[in-house]
Amino acid sequence: MALNEIRGRLALITGASGGIGAACSHQLAQHGVHLALTYSTNSTSISDLVADLQPRYAEKHLRISIHKVDVGSADQIENLFQEIDSHHGQRPDILISNAGYGKRISNIWDIPLEEFDYMLNVNLRASFILVQGVVEHMKAQRWGRIVFMSSIAASGGGINGCHYAASKGGLTGMMKNLSTRLAEYNISVNDVAPAMIGDTGMVTNASAIPETVATIPLGRLGTPEETAHVVTMLVTTGYMTGQSLLLSGGLK
Repeated sequence: MALNEIRGRLALITGASGGIGAACSHQLAQHGVHLALTYSTNSTSISDLVADLQPRYAEKHLRISIHKVDVGSADQIENLFQEIDSHHGQRPDILISNAGYGKRISNIWDIPLEEFDYMLNVNLRASFILVQGVVEHMKAQRWGRIVFMSSIAASGGGINGCHYAASKGGLTGMMKNLSTRLAEYNISVNDVAPAMIGDTGMVTNASAIPETVATIPLGRLGTPEETAHVVTMLVTTGYMTGQSLLLSGGLK
């Protein structure tokens, strides 16, 4: 298989029921990538996604599995990997750790400790556990692609509060460390750091936050498809590793 060929690989995409995760699913399916897709609550959306993917890419003969997982639970992630083993007969070659949580509480004095802990479990610890679940397979075959979904908040920006910034900053720090450790195995590790992306659980549309959209130099929200383009580029470009790519419409 060519160095950056991904056709026939297996990708695990967490948080795939809508928004960025669903857009990533479509783009990787176009490349002939088999899919293991997770969702937490929205079974209708994930079923609709698979019902759309299967006939659209029928000629690629894709294996697509769906898994109900709260990535805040280590036990549920372990069960996820057992399900993937039984359905696909292997661990994922590509990990898109996209599932996230972003309850907006702007001021530190308003953030309960339980909220801080849950935010870090979902946005940071889950990616650690997911990498542990895929890395031995990637090392053994000397090929792997890992992409985390970070945020402009990782560098202190954003509107979601310090607990969210801490979770995403930790994610980018972990990415940079892993990229140095895993490069010898031909495993690339990167993250995408979006700002204001519409049609997602965090931001529904521009009319919901007009004052924020007014601060974006490009004057609009980004799209899930634009975010997925960056993910696809990272998955198909093995020579890029250790990078956090800001996708922000000009916001700093």
